[in-house]
Amino acid sequence: MKKIIVVLLLSALIAIAFIFYPKYHKHFSKIKLDTAEDVIVFVPSKSNLALVGQTLVDKHLFASNAEFKEYANEFGLNDANIEAGKYSFHNGQKLKHVIYAIKNGNQELKNVKIAFTYSQNIPSMISKIAGSIEADSATLVNYILSPAVLEKYGFKEETIISLFLPDTYEIGEWDVSPEEFVAFMATKYKEFWNVERLAKAKSLNLSQSQVATLASIVMSEQSKLENEWPIIAGLYLNRLERGIKLESDPTFKFCWGDELNGVQRLLFKHRDRDCPYNTYIYAGLPPGPILLVSKKAIDAVLNYEKHNYIFMCAVGDGTSEHNFASTYGQHLKNAAIYRRNQFGK
Repeated sequence: MKKIIVVLLLSALIAIAFIFYPKYHKHFSKIKLDTAEDVIVFVPSKSNLALVGQTLVDKHLFASNAEFKEYANEFGLNDANIEAGKYSFHNGQKLKHVIYAIKNGNQELKNVKIAFTYSQNIPSMISKIAGSIEADSATLVNYILSPAVLEKYGFKEETIISLFLPDTYEIGEWDVSPEEFVAFMATKYKEFWNVERLAKAKSLNLSQSQVATLASIVMSEQSKLENEWPIIAGLYLNRLERGIKLESDPTFKFCWGDELNGVQRLLFKHRDRDCPYNTYIYAGLPPGPILLVSKKAIDAVLNYEKHNYIFMCAVGDGTSEHNFASTYGQHLKNAAIYRRNQFGK
């Protein structure tokens, strides 16, 4: 009789184990990878269970779509509660936590960083941050240049680039929308343009976009020695005040776009291209910045050096320095120095 009871108990325990082991197993099974590196998983907006499952299988977090569906059913993940985002998972992490993360939006990669660097236009700028946020480049560019956005933030297509100030920013989660992205950058723009900077721009009789435009020319004229920026800014402000054309080479180069790539020596035919940005042809500032403008360059314009210079000429000795002049006669002497350093005559 005792043997029968023992057998029955063992059978019952085996039956219970058979019933509850799968549930137990799902609570404690872990990610098993061949690498110690974290696995990054992108879950786009409007994803469904099938897409998420295939992504996780492709990343080797789950062995199969069937296994993923079992975990999804067990822990309540469905098409309606998937949270888009950029997730990070690591070896040894419980598989149920993968499901919970995507279900609850528990992104380990919050405060996604984006960094702006040198760019000549909006498409170029956006291409530098592609992948840092969910929205694709074309969608972002089209949104930024749309009439509604230009009107909302008070810019023109030629000046909207000045809204984006180069820096490294923590923008939030990966699935930020184009609307949220531009609103975020507008907030940073307003923070930078504080009362003091606005007052300095007003004293120069320039708008914020005009300051950025002049700063872009200053940066283009001197890309290596920032200590010259206030001097160059003062020089161009002198020209503006006296009604002298700026005659800045980078402005006519901008008119050519990529066509001048590889051209070793610029000629009069290059300088004479008719284009609103060509300051050899048109007086005053161009319609907008010719590149993405740094905060330092803007401050160099706002805190320009006061002097009487209206001419500048590269020294030509490999130092990237310029000689400055108040008269045309002195400028000719500086040009002769450049020719000697460059050509020995």
